[in-house]
Amino acid sequence: MFGYVRPLWEELKVRDWEAYQAAYCGLCHALKEQCGTAARFVLNYDFVFLALLLDDGTGPIIPCKRRCGAHPFRPRHAVSENERAALCARESVILTSYKLADDAADEGFGKAVKSRLARCWLRRGYRKARAALPEFDETVKSCLDALKELEKEKNPSLDRTADAFARLLAAAAPGTGDETVDRPRAQLLYQLGRWIYLADAADDLAEDREKGRYNPIDARFAGRPDLDYVDVTMSHSLALAQSAFQLLPPNRWQAVLENILYLGLPQVQKRAVAGTWHGGRESRQIHERPL
Repeated sequence: MFGYVRPLWEELKVRDWEAYQAAYCGLCHALKEQCGTAARFVLNYDFVFLALLLDDGTGPIIPCKRRCGAHPFRPRHAVSENERAALCARESVILTSYKLADDAADEGFGKAVKSRLARCWLRRGYRKARAALPEFDETVKSCLDALKELEKEKNPSLDRTADAFARLLAAAAPGTGDETVDRPRAQLLYQLGRWIYLADAADDLAEDREKGRYNPIDARFAGRPDLDYVDVTMSHSLALAQSAFQLLPPNRWQAVLENILYLGLPQVQKRAVAGTWHGGRESRQIHERPL
């Protein structure tokens, strides 16, 4: 359920691509510093977006050069760790830990063992993240428990199932005390969470059918999914997220955020609904293009 919120790479200007790469590497370093080396393996595009959205810094983006295990000889540009990156690092570890637990319960023996081992490896980092963010941990647990119950009863409502994940993501943004910021930001993340859940359901539709697993789209249409309907409701959530974004004050990542919301997400949606996304494996140029 991760990795859908990414830019449309070919439409990014070089300076914006380099800035995004630096933010990506910066979050990777924050994961290690906040939750340990194992936490670096939970790095994903969705929380990079969150870190950019929450960034309240001003002035130009000035990354530093840092080495890591993946790039020991040639240092990479990385945004220096800040409070928002640390927050997103902890939140991503908490959410991934619960996702691994859910995968272990739902998958076959082989994948369940892998999920349990991965969760054990992440346990120390999860405990540190939970200690720092107990309220977010409780919200994630509550929302995913509610989602699990809906899935267990094979609930046919797209709105109820998507709402559980949407509430979870909306809770990822801490309040600032300024309603003109907090309300549109929460609305943006709520609609984005709904969109992510439906994108994941569309992406997994064929595999879920093959393995006899619950899929909210299949349940909603009794085995004869109307993908045009799914496309329309996803577009509606995306439009609401974009409208909320317009109410937020611009920040220094504005060009990258606009690329993601207006170009990247529609492209992901098109492929997810068509059943051709499959994790966007061929779109991972971020690991291949040098700075």
